[in-house]
Amino acid sequence: MEAAIIGKIIKRFREERQFSQEVLSGLADVDRSHLSKIELGLRSPTIHVLYKIANALGVNASEILKAVELETIKCTINRQV
Repeated sequence: MEAAIIGKIIKRFREERQFSQEVLSGLADVDRSHLSKIELGLRSPTIHVLYKIANALGVNASEILKAVELETIKCTINRQV
């Protein structure tokens, strides 16, 4: 999975809940600068961090991964057109 897509999805979930990066990072117990790098696609979250972020967002990690999968498919189709 591309780090950029994972970051985009996490950012979308965060913004839907109207959380700032600071709020989400506090709830997830993840450094804010690390969260920022994840959202920018500069870092991929470990499974442990993904679970912490998902829990802080009030969703299952599988919901984030499903959204990443759908976005990846969408991007692949758009590249082929």
